[in-house]
Amino acid sequence: MNWKGYTAVYVLLFALATAQAVVELAGYVDSAYWVAFGAILSLSVVKAVAVAAYYQHLRWEPRSVSYLVLGGVAGALALTAAAAYSIV
Repeated sequence: MNWKGYTAVYVLLFALATAQAVVELAGYVDSAYWVAFGAILSLSVVKAVAVAAYYQHLRWEPRSVSYLVLGGVAGALALTAAAAYSIV
């Protein structure tokens, strides 16, 4: 990937971070809390995928490497959910 590609991904990440800040600073009422939470969570997932695909070069790796990374993410999420469940 060339510098133009890295710059485009950087600008995308900057725009998504700005959108997250706008959602956070917009303020929300009780009923809109979950809408704002969902929007911020969705933007975070898009940013994480962009970073993994371009800056960690998973887009150009064999699919088996991408599946290995997805397995690690699934394991981390499972451990996080188990830890959250044990606290309650």
